[in-house]
Amino acid sequence: MNKTNLRLIPALIAIAFSGSAAAAGFQLLEQNASGIGNAYAGSAAIADNASTVFYNPAGMTQLQRIEVSGGISAVGTSFKFTDQGSSVGALAGTGNGNDGGGWGFIPNGYISWALTKDLYVGLGIGAPFGMKTEYDDRWVGAAQSQSFDVKTYNLNPSVAYRVNEYVSLGGGLNIQRLEATYKRLTAISVNGAASPLKLTLDDNSLGWNMGALFTLTPQTKLGISYRSEVKYSTTGRIEITGPAAANSSDARADITLPDVWILSVTHKLSDRVELLGDVSRTGWSSIPKVDVIRTTATLSGLQVGTTAQTLDTDFKDTWRIAVGANYKLNNEWMLKGGLAYDQTPVQGPTTRLVSLPDNDRTWFSLGAQWKPTKSMTIDAGATYLYVKDARIDNDQGTAAAPLRGRVTGTYEDSAWIFGLQGSMAF
Repeated sequence: MNKTNLRLIPALIAIAFSGSAAAAGFQLLEQNASGIGNAYAGSAAIADNASTVFYNPAGMTQLQRIEVSGGISAVGTSFKFTDQGSSVGALAGTGNGNDGGGWGFIPNGYISWALTKDLYVGLGIGAPFGMKTEYDDRWVGAAQSQSFDVKTYNLNPSVAYRVNEYVSLGGGLNIQRLEATYKRLTAISVNGAASPLKLTLDDNSLGWNMGALFTLTPQTKLGISYRSEVKYSTTGRIEITGPAAANSSDARADITLPDVWILSVTHKLSDRVELLGDVSRTGWSSIPKVDVIRTTATLSGLQVGTTAQTLDTDFKDTWRIAVGANYKLNNEWMLKGGLAYDQTPVQGPTTRLVSLPDNDRTWFSLGAQWKPTKSMTIDAGATYLYVKDARIDNDQGTAAAPLRGRVTGTYEDSAWIFGLQGSMAF
């Protein structure tokens, strides 16, 4: 696909899509803020605003003639490292790097439009993957990572069709862009002096999604949705300054972002109480490693096709389970709650990266919905993520790059999510 065309996507968006991943790995579940209060339980079945375009496009058949929805989520992460015997040589500095987390903001926007009583089209803009970690420049792990920033931009045109009163089907195209920036210290010089290295990679690609929504009874809905893998052949630049500047070169790396399955159910116990459930699977094993390959020779004599660095992620497929409930106080106000358990794709300490010090997490979520008019809805939600302490023992000291060394210690991780969403029906 032509890269120039897809560079228009960021220009369509007023706010930059960047954030620290709150879901496991670097997945961003926060494609609306209305689901935060339920920990995204029931995401593929609830279909209560136009953001169903992302979670299950078949849900558009449950909406009114024209609906628009937009919001923003603020994600704050904390990654606090404690050194427990790292061996990194003279290249890196000392200290625990301060807090590697920070705040990121994830906006979203959607529109759904009924062409006929059974045929709907929609459009969504979001960021399904993204993360950022950033440490002090000369911390103990600086030769492995000083900062790592991944952004995606996703444009999602969709269509849905109501087969009958019980079954709706939907699908969409994902026009997606990936941008990554990675910084660390390197040293390829006679005196071993530290040189800052910056790797930038980007590419545009296509994926697809589909879903089905079943109305089992007037009180019960079942939704199933699938988002495909997105394969990237990124290109960019390894830029080194300082004593090792002669090792700068162009570069490439292949990466396949994972597919996602979601099975959801909603059930109304009464006019006031609704229960929600969610099981999802993310195919993180699509990223066993990332090889960064030089595509131009360097002034120092490194040849085209040599491997500049390999990120041995060794990711595994993961499961996420969520339950939630809504309580309708009156015609204007609804209270929300939810719990979720989210597995990490990281296999263990030896493959845990300082750029992604991830671990299993539990979501504790609360939210509220206000309907000031029949056609307007405002949702607010908050989530605290309890993350298990993450042990790391990552040895990247090889004969080719001995100074990247071994980072050994423990991460104390946590995160907060806050979101606000507005929806209108016409």
